[in-house]
Amino acid sequence: MLVSTTTVLEGKPVARYLGLVSGEAFMGANLFKDVFAGIRDIVGGRSAAYEQELRKAKTLALDEMEAQAAALGANAVIGVDLDYETIGDRGSMLMVSASGTAVLVSG
Repeated sequence: MLVSTTTVLEGKPVARYLGLVSGEAFMGANLFKDVFAGIRDIVGGRSAAYEQELRKAKTLALDEMEAQAAALGANAVIGVDLDYETIGDRGSMLMVSASGTAVLVSG
């Protein structure tokens, strides 16, 4: 499955637009507390453990989006946008969402 933030794929014209697809992943506040409680690898203000959890959430959101696209018969998702939002009381959860347009490309 081709996934791109652009709305066109060079050399692969869109034969059919199949619709909007999205995927979401949530990280709870307890995860943040657990990650920060055990962090011993903060260097220069960055946490490898925290970044790894964010990457996992992003991967889950993208995988869910791709699965929706595949179910529609798509072989690509274009115009992909990733968003990170805090939700709940005092931002108690982090949501990572991925959305894009499922398409059938040729070429």
